[in-house]
Amino acid sequence: MTLEQLRIYVKVIEIGSFTAAAERLDTPRSHVSRVIAQLEAELGVVLVERTTRSRSITEAGREVYERAVGILGAVDDTLRATQRLQDEPQGVLRLTCSVEFGQVLLGSWIEDYLARFPKVAVEAEYTSRDLDLVHEGFDLAIRSGPLPDSRLVARPLGSFDYGLFASPGYLQAHGHPREPTELEAHSLVFFTGGAVKAGWTLHHAARETPAAVKATARLRVNAGTGVRSALLQGLGIGQLPWAMAAEAVAQGRLEPVLTPWAPPPVAVHAVYPSSRYLTPKVRAFIDLALERFPVAEGHAANGRRDGERAEKARGAPR
Repeated sequence: MTLEQLRIYVKVIEIGSFTAAAERLDTPRSHVSRVIAQLEAELGVVLVERTTRSRSITEAGREVYERAVGILGAVDDTLRATQRLQDEPQGVLRLTCSVEFGQVLLGSWIEDYLARFPKVAVEAEYTSRDLDLVHEGFDLAIRSGPLPDSRLVARPLGSFDYGLFASPGYLQAHGHPREPTELEAHSLVFFTGGAVKAGWTLHHAARETPAAVKATARLRVNAGTGVRSALLQGLGIGQLPWAMAAEAVAQGRLEPVLTPWAPPPVAVHAVYPSSRYLTPKVRAFIDLALERFPVAEGHAANGRRDGERAEKARGAPR
């Protein structure tokens, strides 16, 4: 049994296809099939059940897979540990995040990262698609909201605090709502995120029960930048992360609405494929993200006084 056999076997199981594994490994499919057959012969067990239509891992194959992952991880750790004298980040960092996060925050992070570390290059993909980091070859993803169960490692970066906003012109024409129930009489702009939302849930630091706003939106947009643009044009009241609204608030182009009622904060994580060893280029970017993340010390979650949310967020950088 060789490390090459184990690497090929692990890749076949992770991808689920002899052909796709061969393409990823840049080797003929016949070589992959031969290696798996040799491994089965050496171990005396069937690792992968083969039919004309499908491939499925056997119970013995799953046991071998788990042990092979551990063996290869230990070997990789050993090899990388000998290279720690070269701790300067270098090489190409492939990362991904949502379009809105990329436009609002990640772009400036990348600029800072490239300025700090001259031996790195970055390939960034801004997309709403939930990419498979392992199979698609990404080093890192920045993801917000609930994370699906997976073997990926998630490092908390912070959370986005949200607020309700409108343009001064809209509020002058239609008035300032004082209670969540009054929002139903206003023109609302909803962020759909690919699915139509029935309304908003708003929280108040001094009240235990959240308020459910069940209203029909005048405009639904599946991009946060689209919501911000609509609010700047005076089309209604909408919710945005403070990181996306703070500059317009500071310029007087948007005003917070219904403070201190606010939507719940959304957690943001750096997600990467393995916790066994972080390459210097990935570790350096995560450290930079922790440094640059625009958190006002969790002022929404920690129950600040009325108006404190607006004041802190107005002064938040970026």
